[in-house]
Order: sequence, then C-alpha cells, then structure tokens
Amino acid sequence: MSPLADHFLQLAYDPGISPKGGGLPGLAVLKNVVNSINLFCIVAVVGSLAVSLAVWAWGHFTGGHQAEANGKKGATVAAGAALGLGAANGIVAFFSALGSQVH
Repeated sequence: MSPLADHFLQLAYDPGISPKGGGLPGLAVLKNVVNSINLFCIVAVVGSLAVSLAVWAWGHFTGGHQAEANGKKGATVAAGAALGLGAANGIVAFFSALGSQVH
C-alpha cells in the first residue's frame, strides 16, 4: 500500500472506547457535586430574575428608559440561563447519542 493509504487506515482505526459507569471510584460523589452546583445556579437565576424584573418595573414607572432596558435585558438573560440549566442534561444526552452514531 501507499503511505497515503496507510495514513487513512490509521485515521479510520476504532479504539473501541465508550462511556461506562462504575469504572472509577467517586462517580456518585461527582454526580452529587454537579447536581448541587446546578441547584445553586438555579437559585441564583431566580434571584437575578427577581432583581431584573424589579429594575424593569422601577424603570418603567419612573421614566428611566435605561433602567427599563437593562431590566428587560436582565430578565431575558435570566430566562435563557434557566432554560439552559434545565435543559443541560438533555442537551448533553442528545449530542452524546448523536456523536455515538458517527462512524
């Protein structure tokens, strides 16, 4: 074979690696830590949404257009963060399953 064909055969080699639970100690602890971080972030997003909505209302009723715009922006960002935090597990699972189909 030519050196170019050998190179492509090396690129096509399947190492046979796939995710497997229970291979290392501490997986349950790691999952617990990640779940706690997710909960902490969701609580922080609830607080930031409350503050952003208050700033939006305050800017609206006092005629502060800059404050109103910043409140709207903060509420939108907080809603997006809540969406991302809630969907994180599903997004990772979706793309992991999609990636495992690549051959």
